[in-house]
Amino acid sequence: MEHIFKQGQAQAPTFVLLHGTGGNEHDLLPVAELLDPSYHALGVRGNVSENGMNRFFKRHGEGNYDVEDLKFRAHELHQYIQTAAQHYGFDINHVILVGFSNGANIAIELLLNADMPYRKGVLFAPLYPLDVDTHLDLSQKSVFLSMGENDPIVTVQQSHDVEQLFKQRGAHVTS
Repeated sequence: MEHIFKQGQAQAPTFVLLHGTGGNEHDLLPVAELLDPSYHALGVRGNVSENGMNRFFKRHGEGNYDVEDLKFRAHELHQYIQTAAQHYGFDINHVILVGFSNGANIAIELLLNADMPYRKGVLFAPLYPLDVDTHLDLSQKSVFLSMGENDPIVTVQQSHDVEQLFKQRGAHVTS
């Protein structure tokens, strides 16, 4: 995976920036600057190509995820973030996942995995059309969801479903 790293202040949290389909590791750097310029920022490029466009995982069509690949790529991304944390000296327990569209979708997969340390997410235009364990405890997680009523890809109902996915499992949700 390709990446870019911007050093922040000592002991600051780290934004892990996950672009949308067709994007790259630079796309969300301005968002990180707006959120908090004192934080570290790790922009990661998805290593799946769909018709020449970068993505984080495969799909079989719009909203039809290749679930096996999603799970594999989430673990791959987690390992990559762990390696970057060691290399750059940031605390993986203080990572905030910042994702747009496809990047937000893989961020959800990371947040839903109880074996991974991710507790915070800032998710723009997320879509997660998969079943999730109803007993999953997300009470230690916080997410900010930015979803539009006029999104050409994600319907209002699908946005509501993502919000409920987190709320019904106890996460602190801001939208």
